[in-house]
Amino acid sequence: MAQFDTVRSTGTHAGAARIDEGLRAYMNKVYATMAVGMAVTGVVAYLVGTNEAMMQAIFGSGLRWVVMFAPLIVVFAFGAVINKLSVAAATAVFYGFAALMGLSISFIFAVYTGFSIAQTFLVTSIAFAGLSLWGYTTKKDISGWGSFLIMGVIGLIVASIVNIFLASPAVMFAISALGVLIFAGLTAYDTQKIKTTYLQMASHGDAEWIGKSAIMGALTLYLDFINMFMFLLSFMGNRE
Repeated sequence: MAQFDTVRSTGTHAGAARIDEGLRAYMNKVYATMAVGMAVTGVVAYLVGTNEAMMQAIFGSGLRWVVMFAPLIVVFAFGAVINKLSVAAATAVFYGFAALMGLSISFIFAVYTGFSIAQTFLVTSIAFAGLSLWGYTTKKDISGWGSFLIMGVIGLIVASIVNIFLASPAVMFAISALGVLIFAGLTAYDTQKIKTTYLQMASHGDAEWIGKSAIMGALTLYLDFINMFMFLLSFMGNRE
């Protein structure tokens, strides 16, 4: 009996070790995919934003509305069809979306100084790393934050669309302040959710699912980072 308990205990520890190792590899893939997406976005945004002719062609015409809302449409479409895609195709779509997002936010290089953009990116990176680390390591269950944070995001989208026509600095300030808080919370919440989802599904050993889940996790954290960066930029950015 004692030998059986020893074998069972050893098996349990071995299984836990495999899950821990798998989780580390999974989270590394999530962050690595997100980082490449951020690099794609940055390169596209810089190349377009520093090209006066391209900026005039895009943002000086009705094409700007397409560029502004296309990323939102792609996100919803991607979520709807990802189960039908291979891991390679899903990865390609994610990087294509990152390039489209870079095009969408390229105007920041024409509006803000390069130093303030770099400074805000550094601050966002530090804040994101701290919040994501806390979401990953905390023993506190923060899943209850989800419904309130999603409601906040919907409110931000509606308010931002309305303010396109109102052009109110006071409303923009309120949107930016709330946006920073909401996406800070989402960074921690989404990190814990990504970790929890993997732990719940790891025992199935579905490599295809794990690959697609890592891409969706990268997309989720990518959006948290980008939005927090843009809202912080409205506070910290020095205009040209």
